[in-house]
Amino acid sequence: MKYLLNHIGITALSVLLATATCNNSSDAAKEETYTESSISAPEPAAAEQSAPQTAEDTLKKDRDSVLIKTNMGDMVVVLYNETPQHHDNFLKLVNSNFYNGILFHRVIKNFMIQTGDPLSKDADPNNDGTGGPGYLIPAEISPLYRHNKGSLAAARTENPERASSGSQFYICHVATPFLDGQYTVFGETVKGLEIIDKIANVPIGMNDRPNAPVKIISMKHINAPKSASKGK
Repeated sequence: MKYLLNHIGITALSVLLATATCNNSSDAAKEETYTESSISAPEPAAAEQSAPQTAEDTLKKDRDSVLIKTNMGDMVVVLYNETPQHHDNFLKLVNSNFYNGILFHRVIKNFMIQTGDPLSKDADPNNDGTGGPGYLIPAEISPLYRHNKGSLAAARTENPERASSGSQFYICHVATPFLDGQYTVFGETVKGLEIIDKIANVPIGMNDRPNAPVKIISMKHINAPKSASKGK
């Protein structure tokens, strides 16, 4: 069966009221509102302090990171420890070079870009989205993680357990809250959001397949936590 990703419009202006087939289917970071009272005045003539860590620095220290090299540029994603089966399976496939040469076979601007199907490498575009490693992953859907821009989530078929494809995944081009609670979000993009924009804007044809191949050149596990403990 083909992996499906329900593309449900939230308002009358969110076109594409349909079920977007992912064929065998943050970082819109939460904006913090600052007021004058929430910003402290600088300390007078204090000793020089080092710059505070960014969220990205923190994530990369205690979570696994993966570099995704494509023919349109590079992205870095971090994997959530709170979705251990998806986390470990993704790293297993990355380390075995499973994703090398696989295409982004389904691209929908203002929605998501999808990849991970080994059948996308053959000459038959009609079987795109139907392949995988031959197994599913139990759902690990958490209210902690939502579909924001850059979110990394697992594609799946329509099944009552919401089990995920063993290899197919998508990256959100924009926030898609109508998918929350339906698919497992297991990571997020911390570098290369502009590459998601580039891929999402390529010309597409039948079945939302890019007219010119958008390809994963390689994926590499570039950072492992110094601590063996998982969780925040």
